[in-house]
Amino acid sequence: MHEDGNNGTGGGTAPVAPRCVDQEFLALERELTVLLRRARANQGEMAREVHPDLEPAAYGLLIRLDEQGGQRATDLAAYIGVGKATMSRQLRALEDLGLIAREPDPADGRAWLVTLTDEGRGRVGQVREARRARYVSQLAHWDRREVAELARLLHQLNGIAEK
Repeated sequence: MHEDGNNGTGGGTAPVAPRCVDQEFLALERELTVLLRRARANQGEMAREVHPDLEPAAYGLLIRLDEQGGQRATDLAAYIGVGKATMSRQLRALEDLGLIAREPDPADGRAWLVTLTDEGRGRVGQVREARRARYVSQLAHWDRREVAELARLLHQLNGIAEK
């Protein structure tokens, strides 16, 4: 069969799912694709709410710093999955916006820790609180045990993805 699923004939037939794939996994793929597409769009919106000039990709750095406190740039790069040059550029932009600062690492005077400024912490906190309020509103008809189960399953999925 040809890659486009039409036996190379150029016909307009839709690709057929392989018979060996469970329908549950196809449904999972479809729903995760929708979730990730919406998450990327939401990340851009949240980044703009923190600061109009903030790149969507940098929003995740702010969340990490908010949750974990001061981090070395190399640790942030490893967590996000980008190279040193990309991390350096993103941190410089965040510093220029007044959202982060660099301070000496007390454990190693040669290294620097990246931390949120008071301004950065306040802006990120406001956006995160507004996002949580949206979740509460959108899921108000759900039983709290369902919300907890969804969080547990997503945590489990994220743990697998980190390995």
